[in-house]
Amino acid sequence: MPSKPHNPLLWVEPKEDPEMLSKLINEFNIHKKTAHIFINRDLTSLEDIYKFLYAKLPDLYDPYLFPGMNTAVDRICTALDKNQNILIYGDNDVDGMTGTALLTDFLQGLGAQVFYYIPNRNNLKNSVILDALNYAIEQDCKLLITVDCSITATDEIEELLKQQVDIIITDHHEPTLKLPHSIATLNPKLLNSTYPNRDLTGVGVAFKLAHGVTNHCIATKRLDPKDIELKKYLDLVALGTVADMGALTGENRVLVRYGLNELQNTQRVGLNQLFSVSDLSPKEVSANAIASKIAPRLNSLGRIADPRRGVEFLLLKDKKEAKLMAKELDLNNLERQKIERLLSDEIDGYISSHPEILGEKAIVLYSKDWHPGIIPIITARIAKQFNRPTILISIDQGIGKGSMRTIKEFPLLPFLKKQAHLLLNFGGHDMAAGLSIKEEHIPELKEAFLKETQNSLETQDVRSKLFLDSQVNFAELNFDLMDSISLLEPFGNENPPPIFYCHAKQAWPPKVINKFHLKLFLEQGEIFLEGIAIGMANRRRELYKKGLTLKIAFTPQVNYYHNKASIQLVVRDFQILK
Repeated sequence: MPSKPHNPLLWVEPKEDPEMLSKLINEFNIHKKTAHIFINRDLTSLEDIYKFLYAKLPDLYDPYLFPGMNTAVDRICTALDKNQNILIYGDNDVDGMTGTALLTDFLQGLGAQVFYYIPNRNNLKNSVILDALNYAIEQDCKLLITVDCSITATDEIEELLKQQVDIIITDHHEPTLKLPHSIATLNPKLLNSTYPNRDLTGVGVAFKLAHGVTNHCIATKRLDPKDIELKKYLDLVALGTVADMGALTGENRVLVRYGLNELQNTQRVGLNQLFSVSDLSPKEVSANAIASKIAPRLNSLGRIADPRRGVEFLLLKDKKEAKLMAKELDLNNLERQKIERLLSDEIDGYISSHPEILGEKAIVLYSKDWHPGIIPIITARIAKQFNRPTILISIDQGIGKGSMRTIKEFPLLPFLKKQAHLLLNFGGHDMAAGLSIKEEHIPELKEAFLKETQNSLETQDVRSKLFLDSQVNFAELNFDLMDSISLLEPFGNENPPPIFYCHAKQAWPPKVINKFHLKLFLEQGEIFLEGIAIGMANRRRELYKKGLTLKIAFTPQVNYYHNKASIQLVVRDFQILK
């Protein structure tokens, strides 16, 4: 296996503001290190911190702040009154699957006849939504509701309208200048949107639609408030939001915090079986567990199998069938990991043998041998590893299907809009996008991407950075601090776990764990702690000297072994001082 090139991190020292630090400690009675974290995250407004710590479900925004919510709700109620069949058309990732399952389950609970359709991401057709149109016509559906997609599908939506099928679009991706014609479009990123939370994911918007319908039905006495419990859908909202890397701040944080509680007590037999094959007890389900164990298994359907079965799995009522499908998901994920490892090794090897690639401020690679369902995972890793805007393209029968990821200094959509003449299709948002392109246009796209990034990015922009929250010595690492840090959970995108730093001596050389990781043995005065450096086995030689003094950047975590709790360090990086 080729070793991944080590990309040295630029450590960004924490901000210091003693006056504000004292103010936050006194106001909220929190640990000084937790207060320091708030300062480093630019959370210094007392009102904002109060909302961050204490916001509850009643603090969620009114769904009717969405322009178009009234129209969408009225059209759904008309479908209910006329017994019209409804088709839910969702994207083929976990965000789309969960949003589709949510609306399907919710509308069926109101008595609607609901069908659902999820396209296969491995289909290189440009207009898979038209397959959904054929399915809608076959099922005599008069209303089609999209989930997590279609904001850029202007031409395809026109075809749907010709067939007398009404469309409600729910999406969270960035729109283009020309919006599709629909009965209503719910998207917090629309230019005229008055909805305060621009960071809702696809399942979040779907939940808001369900919330809007619920409020209307209660207000018009169609429903008794006791007959519906919206909170039970928050398990799906948490799952989809975390899987789609939705920002865990503001309203999303409230939805996920309560959603995790619903997940830990979920009655969905499929999810309970999925926890089991993921070696999780329900009470261990966290945002990190979703991202590392649950979402990859569900996503494996969309990457190498049939994503429609993901919705089927989330809606299952039969425990025996759920157990079989959970095993199927686990096997799919193992196969996905195998394909991913081979592809990762190939790309890592190519970059290692072509160091000139890293002389550019972006990375563009393409091949006819790559699995189109796997490249989004690799693209995200490459972009993060080298801190560069990245495009990977899989080519089949003259058509390239590409995945894009970037850094905050280089938003993708302005570039894509500028290069639209080269593309068959594109969609997404400023940090992650997808595209399809004719093979002959790929070199021109690559040249334009490299030129644009070279002209707009500084050398410092593409240095990978490690943002430190505070200096914490071993003596300060106690369970009081860990309890205080837990107030900031759930951790995830835009709300990462804290990263502390300190100096420590290496008690003895590190051990390699599971081929890829390092176990460090560290001491500071009389205190001895162990650290796990994930994926850093290739740096073992740097530490093979006795008595080294290190500057370590780490996230502390509580480790349970034989019912005994101890604090362990997850080492993010290290520097050798002497």
